[in-house]
Amino acid sequence: MNANSSKWVVGLTLMAAAGVAQAWPDKPVTMVVPFPPGGATDSVARSVANKLTEQFKQTFVIENKAGATGTIGAAQVARAAPDGYTLMVTSLAPLVVAEHLMKSLPYSPAKDFTYLTVAVQAPNVLVVSPALASKVNNVQDALALLKAKPGGISFATSGAGSSDHLTAELFWQKTGTKGLHVPYKGGAPAISDLLGNQVDMSFQNVNAVLPHIKAGKLKAIAVTGNKRSPVLPDVPTFAEASVPGLVVYSWQAVVAPKGLPTDVRDKLSAALVNAVKDPAISKPFTDQGLEVVANSPEEFTRFQQQESARWKEVIQAGNITIE
Repeated sequence: MNANSSKWVVGLTLMAAAGVAQAWPDKPVTMVVPFPPGGATDSVARSVANKLTEQFKQTFVIENKAGATGTIGAAQVARAAPDGYTLMVTSLAPLVVAEHLMKSLPYSPAKDFTYLTVAVQAPNVLVVSPALASKVNNVQDALALLKAKPGGISFATSGAGSSDHLTAELFWQKTGTKGLHVPYKGGAPAISDLLGNQVDMSFQNVNAVLPHIKAGKLKAIAVTGNKRSPVLPDVPTFAEASVPGLVVYSWQAVVAPKGLPTDVRDKLSAALVNAVKDPAISKPFTDQGLEVVANSPEEFTRFQQQESARWKEVIQAGNITIE
């Protein structure tokens, strides 16, 4: 093959690659949610999928692949072809927590994904059961109860390694106290038992318990944001309540398998940002207490590294394991 022929072949190859990027998506896109239907991540995924379907005139399908703290669905996405037709909408657990809790994770969070955007985030809020509502009015009351009954005050969480579990662990570390961790298979049953006085306290995503707080069924004590939540303006931050350093946000984000072509990545990340910032999507989010982030792939990649290092430290300090 002569030099001109080689140039011609290379040119065709580049044109073909560009054509693929321009054509994407020319078939349905699967968005894996590694948790059961009905939770915060699933809700965010469905809202975003509907908006992407409108943008591209192509179907974005939600596939719930739950199990093992989100790692079963994450492993499926990590193994998928990096062609833009398999994505994952997930919370923090599979991306920054699982590798520090599980001995044999079937993927590498740092090496096996293309990070697209953190869509939304929300602080957690410490809520107490109806039975404790008259006794616990602030963080100091909660600490007094924990110190009076070391290891005897139960904290419901949506599962081992969840943001609400790790928030409780960080709270105990910051205050020199210890509660009883009671893990559930999701936030809904944890909240149900809290409402039924089966457990004492819980750190829950603001958006998950906001209706119960507004209805007077659960009492909010403090939020883990770096500022007060707009939907709970009368509830102090932990810093205001003399517990500095307890700043925790749960978040929902979108990733793809590693190796996604740059053109497709850029097209997809721009579409995701536009979708999340669309008032039809963002207003219902913010009304629930979620905060729109919509950052870039580069910002998300750095954020993942920071979050992973942070939770590794908390997990090691608390000697936390998944049985």
